[in-house]
Amino acid sequence: MLQEFLENEIFVRLMRVHIHETLELLFQEGVHFSILTNIAEVDFDPPLPSHITQHFKPITMFVLAGYTYESARVDEQTLVFEAGFGKENMGSVVHVPLGAILQVVIEETPVLINLSIPRENETTAGMPEKGGVEKSMVALLSNPENEKLFKKP
Repeated sequence: MLQEFLENEIFVRLMRVHIHETLELLFQEGVHFSILTNIAEVDFDPPLPSHITQHFKPITMFVLAGYTYESARVDEQTLVFEAGFGKENMGSVVHVPLGAILQVVIEETPVLINLSIPRENETTAGMPEKGGVEKSMVALLSNPENEKLFKKP
């Protein structure tokens, strides 16, 4: 039942709209933030060399501050920003589909958590072969700050 709800087309669309509106508000208010993403769904232009991408984890955090924040823009489908990677600070334009954003974080505190599972991305490369609920929990628990969201016995 939960799995079906998280994959529900209407719920997936609502989460995408919520992410879009949250990002727009952050930009409007000038608030720097980070995003946790499914890296398999993120595109880089120009593509990054493998000596840089091999260090990315399936769930990767991007910090939007400074020039990266200033270069960022969002539309109904994608967050786009410029960033430098690796020791050589190789520049690339990063395209993040809104559905690939698992969390929006301000000062180490998640302000948005996306548990939706878009059907077209149900089997994400690099993710453990688990059900969607388990994938969402892996993403949620990848940020140590989220531990305080769960009651301890």
